Amino acid sequence: MGFARTCSVALVGVEGVAVEVQADLEPGLAAFTLVGLPDKSLFESRDRVRAAIVNSGETWPQKKLTVGLSPASVPKGGSGFDVAVACAVLAANERIAPKDIADIMMIGELGLDGRVRPVRGVLPAVLAAADAGYRQVVVPERTAAEAALVPGVSVLGVRTLRQLVALLNDELTPEEEADPDDGRPDSMRSGLTFPGAGLGAGFAGSQGTAPDMADVAGQAYARLALEVAAAGGHHLFLKGPPGAGKTMLAERLPGLLPPLTQQEALEVTAVHSVAGMLPHGKPMVDTPPYCAPHHSATMPSLVGGGSGLPRPGAVSLAHRGVLFLDEAPEFSGRVLDALRQPLESGYVVIARSAGVMRLPAKFLLVLAANPCPCGRFAVLGTACDCPASMVRRYQARLSGPLLDRVDLRVQVEPVGRSDLIGHHRTGESTEKVAARVREARDRAAARYQGTGWRTNSDVPGHELRTRWPVTPDALRAAEGDMERGLLTARGLDRVLRVAWTIADLAGRDRPDAADMMRSLELRTGVPRGLATGGR
Repeated sequence: MGFARTCSVALVGVEGVAVEVQADLEPGLAAFTLVGLPDKSLFESRDRVRAAIVNSGETWPQKKLTVGLSPASVPKGGSGFDVAVACAVLAANERIAPKDIADIMMIGELGLDGRVRPVRGVLPAVLAAADAGYRQVVVPERTAAEAALVPGVSVLGVRTLRQLVALLNDELTPEEEADPDDGRPDSMRSGLTFPGAGLGAGFAGSQGTAPDMADVAGQAYARLALEVAAAGGHHLFLKGPPGAGKTMLAERLPGLLPPLTQQEALEVTAVHSVAGMLPHGKPMVDTPPYCAPHHSATMPSLVGGGSGLPRPGAVSLAHRGVLFLDEAPEFSGRVLDALRQPLESGYVVIARSAGVMRLPAKFLLVLAANPCPCGRFAVLGTACDCPASMVRRYQARLSGPLLDRVDLRVQVEPVGRSDLIGHHRTGESTEKVAARVREARDRAAARYQGTGWRTNSDVPGHELRTRWPVTPDALRAAEGDMERGLLTARGLDRVLRVAWTIADLAGRDRPDAADMMRSLELRTGVPRGLATGGR
């Protein structure tokens, strides 16, 4: 008889669970049994492992073979267990010393020819290995850079099973040619778009330069709202006719956000690794992601889901970045209202028969919409062909509870001829605006030091009203709006948060009456007689 064990990782969302892979050989009719709650893709690893071992020049044991995955109560899926299963079988067959693999975490899929191929979720898997006390991991060579992001773990990247066996046995390592294919499924080849990676709609983008705020002609009021949104982490609703520049503005918002911290970068990279959307050749995502799904997006594609254990949706792929919903009224009402929970909590909980998964979803939401189906309602110099009832139905597609969670609501007017082709454009660059945003965020972070909050949008309304109160004169206009029904209690808290952000951008220690008026104007869309003050 022979027995050996090693370890791999089962992913549940973006969290990993260490799984002990045990192989037991006993005399009897040659058979391969896999136990431990495997799904179909993992159950098929029996054939992949057998072919990979034989095609690597090793002998397949002609005995009764049982491979167990423990703990058996945790659902397991995917092809990432192949390498661990193969090494456990070879160790049970005395081709590898069992003690040499007992404390190694192994992750990777095997091709029938013995090549070790990349899998999704290497970063969260290695993070789980480190948390479980493992200090050595074996991963596919192409994901070694991603695994090396975890400190305190020794990473061995291998190309083939034959190469791994030679390394474990201190034998002469065979020269293995690199796989001409990068080994990733087609769904893993197109990553999200990031600032500097060509910001197009959807999930794919070509390499290029980040769009600049200086390219935006006019739109002083919308530019101000964009700056406030970036400085305080406030959600934004852009409403205006086609061609006014709503998408152009939204695409420039990620460039105004500060670079991700080390912890934030690991969070974002882990989500994208599980989704298989890491940019090729870039193991670490260090800039805020930008995600712009089409309005035909389904509920699972937006909030996460799928068969078996759910996968991250757009709200998680936009974690620590921007989620842009263009033509927002065209999205399904159920899909839009599903955003309400993550907008409040910063995460999404998905329950399926295979298990419950919690995914991070702290994103900056930008909604864009036309005023009506034809886009010409209430636009000067144009005639709208839509009946009044159609306009009301179209605008009602964005529910009140959803819009109540959006801090800034801006009317984007068509750009005038003088702004578009004139020679006196004064729009600032992304670099200058981003510098003011960083200063405002630093001011807010210093104010909230020791509280766990970093931006004004993070602070609970009760704390903001009691620990950092504004003067009664500054609140007078907001109280009047509440009496007239223009503001809810949640809306008042959000107006206060935006006022603090405006004060931070201006370098003031506390919002004054003008800051509150500007905040109310940005919240309700009702002009308050203030100068635009475009920068």
